[in-house]
Amino acid sequence: MPIITLTTDFGARDGYVGAMKGVILTIAPQTTLVDIAHGIPPQDVAAGAVALAQAAPLYPPGTIHVAVIDPGVGGNRADILVEAGGQLFVGPDNGVLSLVARGPRQIFRIESSEFRRDPVSPTFHGRDVFAPAAARLAAGARPVDAGPILDSMVEIIRAPARRAAGIIEGEVIHVDGFGNLITSLPGDVLRGAGDSDIGVEVDGGEGLFAPLVGRTFSDVEPGALVAYVGSGGQVEIARRDGSAARRMDAGRGTVVRVRTPAS
Repeated sequence: MPIITLTTDFGARDGYVGAMKGVILTIAPQTTLVDIAHGIPPQDVAAGAVALAQAAPLYPPGTIHVAVIDPGVGGNRADILVEAGGQLFVGPDNGVLSLVARGPRQIFRIESSEFRRDPVSPTFHGRDVFAPAAARLAAGARPVDAGPILDSMVEIIRAPARRAAGIIEGEVIHVDGFGNLITSLPGDVLRGAGDSDIGVEVDGGEGLFAPLVGRTFSDVEPGALVAYVGSGGQVEIARRDGSAARRMDAGRGTVVRVRTPAS
């Protein structure tokens, strides 16, 4: 039985998610539908990208993931389908798929009328484009049937910048519900975690903060800051028993640097 997951900023008070499910089940009634999250903050593409990246890799090969956080709906951005890591991802080309659908990958623009309802509302592509596209895939259609191949897609974060020998600079890309700072830096930059020669710096509202490098929250005292490799494989910064974002007056876009012994 095919699996389709749904990640949206639609919330639970309106019928938008239910409408998408109705479209999917009409086309592919044997589908198993799974809700990843519908409480993504409205129009928060980065938060949706992080939520999808945290959950999607845990699903079986062949799972179809639909993500609809789409402030540009009806505009110039493309409707896309991405094949990556043995799974399929459907959504707007605004970066929401880019954290999870990393290379090697194939990107298709959804243009075929078979993958869209008629008519398509300019304000509800979740129901009229992404739901039917996912359902057609679940019913056996091939990704290439959706439309032409694209060379690239919108990326939600830039690659970490190496500003000098031993210094790697990234930024906060998401603040989770606990106030933890999820950064664009890959976890392997903390390969020497626990080594006092490795430093992590965060530009905050009150100046520069240097959290301790650890493995988990309990490696530091209550109230202390700690940098670690999070469950998604990226560098995160937390405050034990508190909010790192509040403590540092930091948020999306805040600069984070890792200094290694080479610096």
